[in-house]
Parts: sequence; C-alpha cells; structure tokens
Amino acid sequence: MESFDYELMATDGNARAGVFHTPHGDLLTPIFAPVGTQATVKAVTPAQLEELDASLVLANTYHLYLRPGADLVAEMGGLHAFMQWHRPMLTDSGGFQVFSLAAMRKIDEDGVTFKSHIDGSLHRFTPEKSIQIQELLGADIIMAFDECAPPYDRAYNERALERTHAWAERCLKAKTRADQALFGIVQGGVFPDLRERSAQFIASLNFPGHAIGGLSVGETKAEMHAMLEIVNGILPTNKPRYLMGVGSPEDLVEGIARGVDIFDCVLPTRLARHSAAMTFTGRLNLMNAVFARDPRPIDETCTCYTCRTFSRAYLRHLIVAKEMLASTLISIHNIHTLLTLVRRARQAILEKRFNDFREEFLSNYHPCGKHTRNPEERG
Repeated sequence: MESFDYELMATDGNARAGVFHTPHGDLLTPIFAPVGTQATVKAVTPAQLEELDASLVLANTYHLYLRPGADLVAEMGGLHAFMQWHRPMLTDSGGFQVFSLAAMRKIDEDGVTFKSHIDGSLHRFTPEKSIQIQELLGADIIMAFDECAPPYDRAYNERALERTHAWAERCLKAKTRADQALFGIVQGGVFPDLRERSAQFIASLNFPGHAIGGLSVGETKAEMHAMLEIVNGILPTNKPRYLMGVGSPEDLVEGIARGVDIFDCVLPTRLARHSAAMTFTGRLNLMNAVFARDPRPIDETCTCYTCRTFSRAYLRHLIVAKEMLASTLISIHNIHTLLTLVRRARQAILEKRFNDFREEFLSNYHPCGKHTRNPEERG
C-alpha cells in the first residue's frame, strides 16, 4: 500500500505549509502545478521543467482519452514513462471538459454522453469509466468524476451536487490501484449552504485529499474568497486541499491565505503564447513597441534562464518574427515566477510572517500594469 500522508509543518493564520508524500516524490505545499493538457506543458520540455524545479504537473483525462487513448498510454508504461516526467503527476477526471461541451453532451444520473470535439464521435463517461481511464494513465493523484455547474444557477447546482456526491461514492468503489490518491471534489457554485453541504459530505468519505471545483469560472473574487473560507473551514486539516484551475498571482496569494495547498492553471503558458510576461508587480505585454530597444530582462530580480540570458528587445523581436522560441522563453519565465511566488509564500508561513508577505505583495501587484494587455485566461 502506497503512502499518501500529508504532514502539516506550520500554519500562519489559515495559511498552511506542509508535505504531501507520493510514490514519485514529496510535494512541498503550497505548490503550483503547470498544466500539461495533452501530456506536455506547452512549449516547455520536461528537462526545462526540472531545471525550474517544478514538482507537480497536471494532465487532462478527457484529451488523453480521445488522443492518443488511455490504452496506448498504459502500453507505453503510463504517463510518467510516456512523457518522460518522473516527478509527481495529477490527472483531472475529464468532468470540467465534458460539461464545457454544452450542446454536445447529455447528462443523466449514471453519467454523461458527449461528442468528441475532434471528430464528433460519440463517447460516454461514467464515474467508473473516468477512474478506469485515470488508472490506465497512472498519475499519482487522480480526481473523482464530478459535475461543474454554472456558478449562479441554484437549481442546476442543487441537482449537480446530488450527482457529484453520488458519483464520488461510485469513484471510491471503482478505484483499484493502491499507488494512486483519489481526491473528492467539492462543488456548490456561489451558494454558501451548498458549499457547506458539499464540503461536509465529501469530507465524510475519507478521501486522502480534497479538491475545490467550480471556482474561477465567472464569479467575483469576493465570492471565490467567501466560498474558499466556507469550504476550508470544514475540510479536515490533515489532508491537502487543491483549488482547481486557478493560477493568477493574486489568486494564489489569496488562496494560500485561505488554506489552499495545491493550485494548477494553464495561465503561465497561455499568457506566454499571447506575448504576456508575468512579474511580481504585474504583466508586461512584450509586443508593445516600448520594448523594441529595451536591454533589460523581463524582470531584473528574476533568476530564470530567460531573464539571466535575454533582453526584452530580443523577446519582442522573436514575437514580431513569429518565432516559436518566444513562447518557450516567456513560458519558462512565467512558470518560474509562479513557482517562486508559492515558494516564498511557504517560507513566509514557516517563518510566521505570511500576513506581511501577503500585504506587501498585494500592495505592489497590479494585474493590469502600464504595459499590459489581458488575453483570455481560462484553459
């Protein structure tokens, strides 16, 4: 039996620093996971991720089921061998993607029938099917199949909550691999009573960790913060908490302040492909002409390969010339920025100065800086 113990090392207010043990290594929390949707973090090699000292990478069950297929991945030795990433991995359940298909899917109490976005072919996910696929993929952390409802539709959220809870129980029964940790997912939209009910129910099932879904999908920051406070006030303190799909710097800091341990998001690589660089004071749109003759790195305080080596002028040249290296170099920097942020937050928690760290960061950070243009953020 593999151990998935979580050790809580320190707290500072509701912020937590811990260690989550997995078969492929320990995760020092709080932690940010770059997203490798199709078994690759876009524009970045596994070796580059290791150089950045990324500890956890996420891959997508829905996309890998459709292409190249979970059976093929298993035949190749599982995701770790297939993509040559030998540190911890997490796969989502495919639920968010399936429910995002809107007109292309049909939900019933047993599961979801949907059409592939690739070729229109018909497929069906049930809780048991999602677990079967994730066991073939072989990630260290896997997710229960859930229903992500629109945040403000109460009637829909009430129905979805019943399905999510029933499906969580079915996922537990379907799971067969001892070397994978199955996380239950809390839903409930922006409704405090539904979030409370969901957190209590999911916590009662004794999962080794818990995910918080259905946030950062259109609700306000204040609503997201309120839901996190409700949920994390109920979830057990001796297990990790994972806020799904959240990755802007201010959201990481505010999530950590409210007891979140694990984050993932496509944001750092997606922004990079749109010429946007993340810094501790805001974003830079490197496409802007003001950077054409700028000899400075993206961030003069940054120690990543990109900032140690290249100027803003060179990066802008790559963007204008449509060279793919631009996406790689900016992705390296953006991932490094988020990894550095959560490491600094962890150190601040260990040293009992997290509130000062949070206040200083938020006072200096401006999501839309002077040279910033905001591309689409959702993945």
